[in-house]
Amino acid sequence: MVQSLNTKSDLVVEGTSHLGLTDYGKIMVGDKGFEFYDDRDVSNYIQIPWTEVKQVVVSVMFGGKWIPRYAIETKKNGMFTFSSRDPKRVLRAIRVYIKPEHIVKSLTFFQVVRRAFKRNPKK
Repeated sequence: MVQSLNTKSDLVVEGTSHLGLTDYGKIMVGDKGFEFYDDRDVSNYIQIPWTEVKQVVVSVMFGGKWIPRYAIETKKNGMFTFSSRDPKRVLRAIRVYIKPEHIVKSLTFFQVVRRAFKRNPKK
């Protein structure tokens, strides 16, 4: 069995990890970090300490009425994408440990296309 990173859990919800193939399990937000545990495979888990989190990127649609997914960008290991039934509750729990200025909205499709056309053509 895997030893939890947290000593106290603030929130435990059903969630999905979008790392490679989709894995269903539990998302735990606690005092030491963010954790994901797979329901089917005990050895498949993700533990991210709060000291390693660079920023949280949130995909927001329809003016904040729907949040389909959110990603945690770490300092060393890249981005981990998750979704859950109640993402606003998860993000509020994360906001206790991560400064609100490190929680950002992702770019929309049209912003990405606009950046592609506005970039420097000499590069």
